[in-house]
Amino acid sequence: MSKTVDYYYSHVSPWSYLGAERFYKIVEAAGATINFKPMNLSVIFPQSGGLPLGKRPPQRQAYRMTELKRWKAHLSVDLNYEPKHFPTNDMPAALIAITAQRSGHDVAELSLAIMRKWWVKEMDVAEDRPLIHAANQCGLGRTILSVASKQDEVSQIYDAYTQEASDKQVFGAPTDIYQGELF
Repeated sequence: MSKTVDYYYSHVSPWSYLGAERFYKIVEAAGATINFKPMNLSVIFPQSGGLPLGKRPPQRQAYRMTELKRWKAHLSVDLNYEPKHFPTNDMPAALIAITAQRSGHDVAELSLAIMRKWWVKEMDVAEDRPLIHAANQCGLGRTILSVASKQDEVSQIYDAYTQEASDKQVFGAPTDIYQGELF
């Protein structure tokens, strides 16, 4: 019996970025595989009473920043707390990840590269340039980006992942589901 973890995430979630590398290593060590499912947080948040960052009360915004600073220090990772393009549409990043997965490429490496473009390099992942850079870093080149942007089917998969996340009561990113249990 193979072990598979459904991984609902967003490239522009700081928590997805901070946990990604460690999560990938844990799954690999367990001999499991990751079923990458990028989702639209702007759909997921309101369904569970969550608010986009800019609409949260000041004390919640302040505490989020405190936690980001703690985790950055604890993990010794680079992280810009307030990317200059925030908020942005991460659908283009999701579509390239879905296309890579459908093409049999390493989505872990690509998604982490995209997240670093956003959280470390402060590049807007709604634009082609950082996605092309990330794809090139992973040996995928421009082709994957053009395929991702020209297929309605890929957008439909993104919408389906978002609906699936909603149906499974996912309320934030990342959320991992293993054997029907949310983590």
